[in-house]
Amino acid sequence: MSQLPLTPLSKLPNFDPRQVPVLGHDAHLPAVAAAQLLPEALRQRFQSPPVWQPEVRSEPRFTDRTPRQAAVLIPIVLHSLAQGGPTILLTQRTAHMSSHAGQIAFPGGKVDAADADASAAALREAWEEVGLPSDYVQVIGQLPAYVTGTAFIITPVVALVQPGFTLVHQPEEVADAFEVPLAFLMDPAHHRRHAFEWDGVQREWFSMPYTDAQGERFIWGATAGMLRNFYRFLSA
Repeated sequence: MSQLPLTPLSKLPNFDPRQVPVLGHDAHLPAVAAAQLLPEALRQRFQSPPVWQPEVRSEPRFTDRTPRQAAVLIPIVLHSLAQGGPTILLTQRTAHMSSHAGQIAFPGGKVDAADADASAAALREAWEEVGLPSDYVQVIGQLPAYVTGTAFIITPVVALVQPGFTLVHQPEEVADAFEVPLAFLMDPAHHRRHAFEWDGVQREWFSMPYTDAQGERFIWGATAGMLRNFYRFLSA
């Protein structure tokens, strides 16, 4: 008998990741020092990377389809310390998307045949999704691939972004774009661990809820997993 296709958690009726119990916080882990979040320190970290291991490499699969290559941009916006310091630019996907609908994500998507590499794909997607001009962006490195349960092999491309750009959302894909302080995301006291059993498989993930003037931004799943890996990279 053939196995029925698995359904992603985000598409389960009435599934709300906010309601899944929190197993714990990681306040016992040290936050990345403020000096390590400055532009030159970030460049130097990628030029001379430490010995480290990503904490989250892949999610349990929800599909048997052929994996697809994808890339996301982790855009670090270089606001001055007087303005609150560096932030990470994130998007909220529209509710009707075929994958990861309504979730908070990095700008990004599938790598096209015309893309020279993952960096080119990430920059193109950031321009198409939110109108981020590449003239403002300096790619400084990549993190290890992250494999989603929906069979995307994602290359996270880390970049420094000069402020002063004006975003223009692609309304079919992006419901909103916003920034979260890098120091907040690189402090494990804000990292929460969750677990949920579905189809006989224990599914675990991180969340990093952030509240701004618009309310709670519930960062979870693949985006939180890649941010957790970024924390491990910077704190190694």
